Amino acid sequence: MMPSPELWAGALSLILIHDESGCPHSALNAARILDRLCAAPEIDDDTRALCERASNRLSQGDYRQER
Repeated sequence: MMPSPELWAGALSLILIHDESGCPHSALNAARILDRLCAAPEIDDDTRALCERASNRLSQGDYRQER
């Protein structure tokens, strides 16, 4: 079974909150959700790679918007 749409929406929402406000907690929570999505066996390899890449950036604080 594919991960729920709520997980995908939650990750995207937190990424947007982080992008708009710079909130580090939103970034870390988004990374945690992305890690859960990566662990789902139903996810294809390309999507898994994108989720891992985004999770790593968010976890390391490298996801910053230039203002």
